[in-house]
Amino acid sequence: MTKHNVISLSGGKDSTAILLLAIERGVPNIKPVFADTGHEHKITYEYVQYLNDKVHPVTIVKADFSDDIESRRKFLQEIVDGTRVDNRGKRRWDAESAANALEKLHPTGNAFLDLCLLKGMFPTTVFRFCSEKLKRNPVMEQVLMPMMEDGNVIWNWQGIRADESASRAKLPELDEVGGGLWNYRPILKWTAEDCFAIHRKHNVEPNPLYKMGMSRVGCMPCIHARKDELLEIGRRFPQELSRVQQWEEMVSSVQKPGASGATLFHKSRGGTIWQAVEWSKTSKGGKQIDILRNESDGPMCSSIYGLCE
Repeated sequence: MTKHNVISLSGGKDSTAILLLAIERGVPNIKPVFADTGHEHKITYEYVQYLNDKVHPVTIVKADFSDDIESRRKFLQEIVDGTRVDNRGKRRWDAESAANALEKLHPTGNAFLDLCLLKGMFPTTVFRFCSEKLKRNPVMEQVLMPMMEDGNVIWNWQGIRADESASRAKLPELDEVGGGLWNYRPILKWTAEDCFAIHRKHNVEPNPLYKMGMSRVGCMPCIHARKDELLEIGRRFPQELSRVQQWEEMVSSVQKPGASGATLFHKSRGGTIWQAVEWSKTSKGGKQIDILRNESDGPMCSSIYGLCE
C-alpha cells in the first residue's frame, strides 16, 4: 500500500500554493493534476506549462462527452423519425426543432462547449454543473479511482481557504471520503497574501492574469466574474468574448423550443456576452454608464491583490 499526494491544480494562486507547500514539506509521491475545461485563457495554459517545467511535472486530464452527445443525437433522430414522442417537461421537442438541433449537435473536442451543447445551456450560479463535470469527475475517473483500485491511500490536496465563503469556512482540514481517499485542505486558514508569499519564497511567479485585474484565473470568463473583472476582460481580451459569442450562438441552435440559458451570463447582467460587457461599464444599478469606470487608460493598477504590472 502506497500513499499518494494528488494536487488539484488550476493554475491559480491557491492551488499553486499547495503544490509549493507539498514540495516544501518533502511529501512523497506528489502528482499535480490539471483538469483542462477548454474554457481557460491561453495565459493559464501557458502558466500550467511554466509550473510543469519549473516546479513539478503536471498530469492533464479532460472530460469527453462524445458518447453522451451521440446518445443525444439518437434521441433527436427518433423524434425526427416519429418513433419517439417527447413527453418531458413543459418545453418539448417536435420533429422540426429536433431536426434543426440534430444538424448542429456534434462533438467539438472542447469539453466546456461540448457539455453546454449537451445540456442545451450554460452553467449558472444555481445550476453550476461545470465544476463537477469538467473538473471533479475527470480527476476522479482518470486519476483517483485507478489509484484506489490498487489499494493505495490517496490524499487529495485542495486549495480551499476559509475566508473565501461561509460554506468553505465550515469544511474540515482533513476528511475521509472512503476507499482510501481523503480530502486534505492544508491552506484552509491561509489568506490570499499567504499564498502569494509562498510563491515569492520559492521564486515562482503567480499567474500573470492576477496582474491584469482578474480575481480568479479559471474559466475565461467565469460565470462568477466580478463586475470590475468583466470590465477588464472586455478591455484586454475581446477575442475571448468573441469566442464566447460564437459558443452562445451554437448552444442556442441546439436548444429545445422556448428554452433559456443560451448565454453565459444571466439577463440581470445584460444577457449575451457583449451585453454583459456593456453592463460592466455602468454604475451601480446597471442603467447609466460610469465615466470614471471607462477611462481609456484605466487605473494605475488593476490587480485587486496589488500585483501591478
